[in-house]
Amino acid sequence: MFLLLFFVLLIQFFTYWIFEPLAFFLEYVLEIRFFPIITLIVLVFLFSVKNIEQN
Repeated sequence: MFLLLFFVLLIQFFTYWIFEPLAFFLEYVLEIRFFPIITLIVLVFLFSVKNIEQN
């Protein structure tokens, strides 16, 4: 029983250790105050790509 509990806690620890920085980064980037900047960058990228039909 203690061995099973040890493995479960070990898995939870490594899952937190691996995914916590990624979750923190996504939470920081996707905050609502950065949404207009991200949207503006996406729109500029979309409209700056050359049209394929103009070749």
